[in-house]
Amino acid sequence: MNTPSELALAAGTKVDEYTLEQVLGGGGFSIVYLGRSRANQQVVIKEYLPSSLATRAPDQTVVCRDSQNNERFTHGRRLFFQEANTLTTLKHPNIVNVINFFRANDTVYMVMEYEEGVNLQTYIKKHKGSLSEPFIKAVFLPLLDGVKLIHSQGLLHLDIKPSNIHLRAGANPLLLDFGAVHEIMQTRQFQPNQVVTPGFSPIEQLDPGGYVGPWTDLYAMGATMRASIEGNAPPPSPKRREKDLLKSAASAFKKRYSSHLLGAIDWAMEVDPLLRPQNVDQLLEAINGNSPRQDKKRLFNF
Repeated sequence: MNTPSELALAAGTKVDEYTLEQVLGGGGFSIVYLGRSRANQQVVIKEYLPSSLATRAPDQTVVCRDSQNNERFTHGRRLFFQEANTLTTLKHPNIVNVINFFRANDTVYMVMEYEEGVNLQTYIKKHKGSLSEPFIKAVFLPLLDGVKLIHSQGLLHLDIKPSNIHLRAGANPLLLDFGAVHEIMQTRQFQPNQVVTPGFSPIEQLDPGGYVGPWTDLYAMGATMRASIEGNAPPPSPKRREKDLLKSAASAFKKRYSSHLLGAIDWAMEVDPLLRPQNVDQLLEAINGNSPRQDKKRLFNF
Protein backbone atom coordinates (compact mmCIF):
# COMPACT_ATOMS: atom_id res chain seq x y z
CA MET A 1 0.00 0.00 0.00
CA ASN A 2 1.28 3.47 -0.92
CA THR A 3 2.10 6.09 1.67
CA PRO A 4 0.34 9.51 1.53
CA SER A 5 3.52 11.13 0.17
CA GLU A 6 3.66 8.58 -2.65
CA LEU A 7 0.04 9.25 -3.58
CA ALA A 8 0.26 13.04 -3.25
CA LEU A 9 -0.08 15.41 -6.17
CA ALA A 10 3.15 17.13 -7.20
CA ALA A 11 4.05 20.67 -6.16
CA GLY A 12 2.81 23.12 -8.77
CA THR A 13 -0.30 21.07 -9.58
CA LYS A 14 -3.38 23.23 -10.10
CA VAL A 15 -6.65 22.00 -8.61
CA ASP A 16 -9.66 24.20 -9.23
CA GLU A 17 -8.48 27.76 -8.43
CA TYR A 18 -5.61 26.63 -6.20
CA THR A 19 -1.95 25.77 -6.79
CA LEU A 20 -0.46 23.11 -4.53
CA GLU A 21 2.90 24.08 -3.02
CA GLN A 22 3.89 21.20 -0.75
CA VAL A 23 2.55 18.24 1.22
CA LEU A 24 1.96 19.07 4.89
CA GLY A 25 0.98 15.59 5.95
CA GLY A 26 -1.57 12.87 5.58
CA GLY A 27 -3.17 9.95 7.28
CA GLY A 28 -5.29 6.95 6.45
CA PHE A 29 -8.02 8.89 4.71
CA SER A 30 -6.61 12.16 3.37
CA ILE A 31 -3.61 14.11 2.11
CA VAL A 32 -3.03 17.66 3.34
CA TYR A 33 -1.32 20.29 1.21
CA LEU A 34 -0.14 23.85 1.60
CA GLY A 35 -1.53 25.77 -1.33
CA ARG A 36 -2.21 29.20 -2.72
CA SER A 37 -5.37 30.64 -4.19
CA ARG A 38 -5.65 32.60 -7.41
CA ALA A 39 -5.85 35.71 -5.20
CA ASN A 40 -2.46 34.73 -3.66
CA GLN A 41 -3.99 33.71 -0.32
CA GLN A 42 -2.10 30.89 1.41
CA VAL A 43 -4.43 28.02 2.32
CA VAL A 44 -4.45 24.46 3.59
CA ILE A 45 -6.12 21.94 1.28
CA LYS A 46 -7.27 18.49 2.31
CA GLU A 47 -7.87 15.85 -0.36
CA TYR A 48 -10.13 12.87 0.35
CA LEU A 49 -8.00 9.81 -0.39
CA PRO A 50 -8.51 6.86 1.97
CA SER A 51 -5.34 4.89 1.19
CA SER A 52 -6.83 1.56 2.32
CA LEU A 53 -9.61 1.92 -0.26
CA ALA A 54 -8.26 4.09 -3.04
CA THR A 55 -5.16 5.04 -5.02
CA ARG A 56 -3.98 7.64 -7.55
CA ALA A 57 -4.45 6.90 -11.24
CA PRO A 58 -1.96 8.17 -13.87
CA ASP A 59 -4.42 10.94 -14.88
CA GLN A 60 -4.39 12.25 -11.23
CA THR A 61 -7.88 10.97 -10.44
CA VAL A 62 -8.58 9.09 -7.21
CA VAL A 63 -9.93 5.61 -7.90
CA CYS A 64 -11.09 2.75 -5.72
CA ARG A 65 -8.58 -0.11 -5.48
CA ASP A 66 -11.21 -2.79 -6.14
CA SER A 67 -14.92 -3.07 -6.85
CA GLN A 68 -15.51 -4.83 -3.54
CA ASN A 69 -14.83 -1.57 -1.63
CA ASN A 70 -16.41 0.81 -4.11
CA GLU A 71 -19.53 1.30 -2.00
CA ARG A 72 -17.47 2.18 1.08
CA PHE A 73 -15.30 4.56 -0.92
CA THR A 74 -18.17 6.41 -2.55
CA HIS A 75 -20.09 6.59 0.73
CA GLY A 76 -17.05 8.09 2.47
CA ARG A 77 -16.55 10.59 -0.34
CA ARG A 78 -20.18 11.65 -0.12
CA LEU A 79 -19.86 12.11 3.65
CA PHE A 80 -16.65 14.12 3.23
CA PHE A 81 -18.47 16.46 0.83
CA GLN A 82 -21.51 16.82 3.11
CA GLU A 83 -19.33 17.45 6.15
CA ALA A 84 -17.25 20.03 4.30
CA ASN A 85 -20.48 21.77 3.38
CA THR A 86 -21.49 21.81 7.05
CA LEU A 87 -18.08 23.01 8.23
CA THR A 88 -18.18 26.07 5.96
CA THR A 89 -21.05 27.28 8.15
CA LEU A 90 -19.43 26.21 11.45
CA LYS A 91 -17.78 29.46 12.48
CA HIS A 92 -15.98 29.64 15.83
CA PRO A 93 -12.74 31.45 16.77
CA ASN A 94 -11.20 28.16 17.94
CA ILE A 95 -12.24 25.93 15.05
CA VAL A 96 -10.29 25.89 11.79
CA ASN A 97 -12.04 28.05 9.21
CA VAL A 98 -13.21 26.04 6.20
CA ILE A 99 -13.52 28.56 3.37
CA ASN A 100 -14.29 26.38 0.37
CA PHE A 101 -14.84 22.83 -0.87
CA PHE A 102 -15.17 21.36 -4.32
CA ARG A 103 -15.09 18.20 -6.43
CA ALA A 104 -12.14 17.47 -8.71
CA ASN A 105 -10.08 14.41 -9.79
CA ASP A 106 -13.08 12.20 -8.88
CA THR A 107 -12.68 13.12 -5.22
CA VAL A 108 -13.41 16.00 -2.84
CA TYR A 109 -11.20 18.84 -1.57
CA MET A 110 -11.66 20.96 1.54
CA VAL A 111 -9.94 24.37 1.71
CA MET A 112 -9.04 25.90 5.06
CA GLU A 113 -7.55 29.19 6.17
CA TYR A 114 -3.83 28.99 6.92
CA GLU A 115 -2.62 30.41 10.24
CA GLU A 116 0.88 30.68 11.68
CA GLY A 117 1.60 28.81 14.89
CA VAL A 118 2.90 25.62 16.44
CA ASN A 119 1.33 22.21 16.86
CA LEU A 120 0.41 21.24 20.44
CA GLN A 121 2.07 17.84 20.00
CA THR A 122 5.34 19.58 19.12
CA TYR A 123 4.92 21.95 22.06
CA ILE A 124 4.32 19.08 24.50
CA LYS A 125 7.37 17.23 23.21
CA LYS A 126 9.55 20.35 23.51
CA HIS A 127 8.51 20.97 27.12
CA LYS A 128 8.26 17.26 28.04
CA GLY A 129 4.73 17.84 29.28
CA SER A 130 4.50 19.74 32.53
CA LEU A 131 2.41 22.48 30.93
CA SER A 132 1.09 24.82 33.61
CA GLU A 133 -2.52 24.85 34.79
CA PRO A 134 -3.10 28.43 33.51
CA PHE A 135 -1.72 27.36 30.12
CA ILE A 136 -3.92 24.24 30.04
CA LYS A 137 -7.01 26.28 30.85
CA ALA A 138 -6.09 28.93 28.28
CA VAL A 139 -5.93 26.19 25.62
CA PHE A 140 -8.68 23.76 26.58
CA LEU A 141 -11.51 25.98 27.79
CA PRO A 142 -11.82 27.70 24.38
CA LEU A 143 -11.41 24.34 22.62
CA LEU A 144 -14.23 22.85 24.66
CA ASP A 145 -16.42 25.80 23.71
CA GLY A 146 -15.67 24.99 20.07
CA VAL A 147 -16.46 21.30 20.60
CA LYS A 148 -19.74 22.35 22.21
CA LEU A 149 -20.65 24.15 18.99
CA ILE A 150 -19.72 21.06 16.94
CA HIS A 151 -21.95 18.88 19.11
CA SER A 152 -24.81 21.40 18.94
CA GLN A 153 -24.79 20.92 15.15
CA GLY A 154 -25.27 17.17 15.57
CA LEU A 155 -21.63 16.36 14.75
CA LEU A 156 -18.74 14.60 16.47
CA HIS A 157 -15.07 15.37 15.80
CA LEU A 158 -13.78 11.84 16.63
CA ASP A 159 -10.09 12.67 16.24
CA ILE A 160 -9.14 15.08 19.04
CA LYS A 161 -5.48 14.70 19.98
CA PRO A 162 -2.46 16.97 20.47
CA SER A 163 -1.42 16.82 16.80
CA ASN A 164 -4.85 18.17 15.78
CA ILE A 165 -4.56 21.26 17.96
CA HIS A 166 -2.78 24.32 16.59
CA LEU A 167 -1.46 27.00 18.93
CA ARG A 168 -1.43 30.54 17.63
CA ALA A 169 0.27 33.47 19.37
CA GLY A 170 -0.69 33.69 23.05
CA ALA A 171 -1.59 29.99 23.20
CA ASN A 172 -4.80 30.78 21.30
CA PRO A 173 -5.91 27.30 20.17
CA LEU A 174 -7.40 26.10 16.94
CA LEU A 175 -9.00 22.66 16.52
CA LEU A 176 -7.93 21.07 13.24
CA ASP A 177 -8.60 18.07 11.05
CA PHE A 178 -12.30 17.44 10.64
CA GLY A 179 -11.71 14.60 8.21
CA ALA A 180 -13.07 12.09 10.74
CA VAL A 181 -16.15 14.12 11.69
CA HIS A 182 -19.42 12.16 11.77
CA GLU A 183 -23.03 12.77 12.54
CA ILE A 184 -24.16 11.85 16.02
CA MET A 185 -26.13 8.58 16.00
CA GLN A 186 -24.87 7.69 12.52
CA THR A 187 -24.85 3.96 12.01
CA ARG A 188 -21.41 2.41 12.37
CA GLN A 189 -21.85 0.05 9.42
CA PHE A 190 -20.22 2.60 7.09
CA GLN A 191 -17.21 4.33 8.58
CA PRO A 192 -14.47 4.16 5.95
CA ASN A 193 -12.82 7.21 7.51
CA GLN A 194 -12.70 5.68 10.97
CA VAL A 195 -9.66 7.09 12.73
CA VAL A 196 -8.21 5.40 15.79
CA THR A 197 -5.32 6.99 17.67
CA PRO A 198 -3.93 4.81 20.48
CA GLY A 199 -4.18 6.60 23.79
CA PHE A 200 -6.74 9.14 22.62
CA SER A 201 -9.52 7.04 21.05
CA PRO A 202 -11.92 5.59 23.65
CA ILE A 203 -13.07 2.01 23.65
CA GLU A 204 -16.39 2.64 21.87
CA GLN A 205 -14.46 3.93 18.84
CA LEU A 206 -12.63 0.62 18.53
CA ASP A 207 -15.58 -1.71 19.14
CA PRO A 208 -17.55 -2.50 15.96
CA GLY A 209 -20.81 -2.02 17.85
CA GLY A 210 -19.58 0.86 19.98
CA TYR A 211 -21.99 3.76 20.47
CA VAL A 212 -20.14 7.01 19.92
CA GLY A 213 -21.44 10.34 21.19
CA PRO A 214 -20.28 13.60 22.80
CA TRP A 215 -18.68 11.48 25.55
CA THR A 216 -16.34 10.05 22.89
CA ASP A 217 -14.84 13.47 22.10
CA LEU A 218 -14.65 14.23 25.83
CA TYR A 219 -12.48 11.15 26.47
CA ALA A 220 -10.10 12.34 23.76
CA MET A 221 -10.10 15.83 25.25
CA GLY A 222 -9.31 14.45 28.72
CA ALA A 223 -6.52 12.28 27.29
CA THR A 224 -5.08 15.30 25.49
CA MET A 225 -5.10 17.33 28.70
CA ARG A 226 -3.37 14.48 30.50
CA ALA A 227 -0.74 14.27 27.75
CA SER A 228 -0.12 17.99 28.24
CA ILE A 229 0.77 17.25 31.86
CA GLU A 230 2.49 13.88 31.53
CA GLY A 231 4.31 14.45 28.26
CA ASN A 232 3.14 11.30 26.46
CA ALA A 233 -0.04 9.58 25.33
CA PRO A 234 -2.03 7.55 27.89
CA PRO A 235 -2.23 3.76 27.45
CA PRO A 236 -4.57 2.54 24.67
CA SER A 237 -8.17 2.12 25.83
CA PRO A 238 -8.32 -1.67 25.07
CA LYS A 239 -5.42 -2.22 27.48
CA ARG A 240 -7.14 -0.06 30.06
CA ARG A 241 -10.36 -2.06 29.70
CA GLU A 242 -8.45 -5.31 30.08
CA LYS A 243 -6.51 -4.13 33.13
CA ASP A 244 -6.39 -0.45 34.00
CA LEU A 245 -2.94 0.30 35.37
CA LEU A 246 -3.16 4.04 34.69
CA LYS A 247 -2.68 5.95 37.93
CA SER A 248 -5.35 8.59 38.39
CA ALA A 249 -4.33 12.14 37.55
CA ALA A 250 -5.71 13.22 40.93
CA SER A 251 -3.14 10.98 42.59
CA ALA A 252 -0.20 11.28 40.20
CA PHE A 253 -0.13 15.07 39.85
CA LYS A 254 -1.81 16.33 43.03
CA LYS A 255 1.18 18.42 44.11
CA ARG A 256 1.23 20.50 40.93
CA TYR A 257 -2.38 20.96 39.80
CA SER A 258 -5.74 21.74 41.35
CA SER A 259 -7.93 18.86 42.44
CA HIS A 260 -10.84 20.00 40.27
CA LEU A 261 -8.72 20.05 37.08
CA LEU A 262 -7.26 16.61 37.79
CA GLY A 263 -10.66 15.23 38.81
CA ALA A 264 -12.16 16.51 35.56
CA ILE A 265 -9.42 14.78 33.54
CA ASP A 266 -10.01 11.49 35.37
CA TRP A 267 -13.76 11.77 34.87
CA ALA A 268 -13.40 12.44 31.14
CA MET A 269 -11.05 9.45 30.84
CA GLU A 270 -13.31 6.85 32.43
CA VAL A 271 -13.04 3.71 30.29
CA ASP A 272 -16.80 3.08 30.53
CA PRO A 273 -18.54 5.78 28.45
CA LEU A 274 -21.52 5.78 30.82
CA LEU A 275 -19.29 6.97 33.64
CA ARG A 276 -17.93 10.00 31.77
CA PRO A 277 -19.42 13.48 31.50
CA GLN A 278 -22.10 13.22 28.85
CA ASN A 279 -21.76 16.73 27.45
CA VAL A 280 -19.29 19.60 27.30
CA ASP A 281 -21.06 21.69 29.94
CA GLN A 282 -20.58 18.98 32.56
CA LEU A 283 -16.85 18.79 31.85
CA LEU A 284 -16.47 22.58 31.84
CA GLU A 285 -18.20 22.81 35.21
CA ALA A 286 -15.88 20.14 36.61
CA ILE A 287 -12.76 21.90 35.30
CA ASN A 288 -13.90 25.16 36.82
CA GLY A 289 -14.65 23.49 40.15
CA ASN A 290 -18.37 24.27 39.95
CA SER A 291 -19.63 20.71 39.77
CA PRO A 292 -18.21 17.67 41.57
CA ARG A 293 -17.46 14.60 39.49
CA GLN A 294 -20.23 12.04 39.69
CA ASP A 295 -19.01 8.82 41.19
CA LYS A 296 -20.26 5.40 40.23
CA LYS A 297 -22.47 4.97 43.28
CA ARG A 298 -24.34 8.20 42.61
CA LEU A 299 -24.60 7.47 38.89
CA PHE A 300 -26.19 4.09 39.35
CA ASN A 301 -27.88 4.79 42.70
CA PHE A 302 -26.06 2.02 44.55
